[in-house]
Amino acid sequence: MTLTTDQEESCRYNPDANATEPGRAPIRTRPVPIFLISLLTVVGLVGSWAAATSAELVSPVFLPSPAVVAVSLWNLVSVGFVDSTLLEHVLASLGRVLGGLAVSVVIGVPAGLAIGTSRVGRGILDPIVEFLRPLPPLAYLPLIIIWVGIGEASKVTVIALSMLPSIIISTASGVRCVPKDHINAARAFGATKRQVTLHVILPSALPSILTGTKIALGAGWSTLVAAELVAATRGLGFMIQSAAQFLVTDVVIAGIAVIALIAILLEIAARALERWLAPWASAN
Repeated sequence: MTLTTDQEESCRYNPDANATEPGRAPIRTRPVPIFLISLLTVVGLVGSWAAATSAELVSPVFLPSPAVVAVSLWNLVSVGFVDSTLLEHVLASLGRVLGGLAVSVVIGVPAGLAIGTSRVGRGILDPIVEFLRPLPPLAYLPLIIIWVGIGEASKVTVIALSMLPSIIISTASGVRCVPKDHINAARAFGATKRQVTLHVILPSALPSILTGTKIALGAGWSTLVAAELVAATRGLGFMIQSAAQFLVTDVVIAGIAVIALIAILLEIAARALERWLAPWASAN
């Protein structure tokens, strides 16, 4: 039992203190929407960026103005850069990231199920996952090139390997959190091990799998630039690297902005998929 003084009690944070003072009616205020706060934050950052460049606090070589970046972005859409338009670069990169995601899901979900449901599976796969998880993609990129070559397969492989640990760990965590009562109830009704896995364990672990997929997408986009360093002729990472070599900073910033925008759109799509496949998980 912990004893506290009146002074300690008065120092505790109470967000509703002003609204519930004795003798006063509660003050009801509508909270500011999170979207509006985020929008104002972005506007403030862009405004600070524009002010810094207009005051020439930073050289245009290192930080061009937002207007220059917007013009460069339009030129990327209409004219292109390094023999490809922005759409062609986006489609090339998106194909590699989604291809890597598909490979990692196909491998990672069964591996996570094996770790979460079997001691033998955990003993075999845990060391492999813990070996891959801290490794940066650039560490094993040369080995992937030796094994797979310099074509598209090596790029997809590197991206898939960077995504794989997140999906395996999230799947295994979701499997371990499945209530034992649900499994025992299914077995009491005569469900086989396969039916328990498909109809009880997998649906219960689905929110964790989707969370791991969203984390994996972030890792995949982070790996994209490294993957497109190898014999690529198209892609956002290739475009950014090519622009950086010639100090075309406006194209570099435009490419980064496009990657961020695509990542946000994929995050929105993943949340919509989660609401559709696992509405009970996003009810709150």
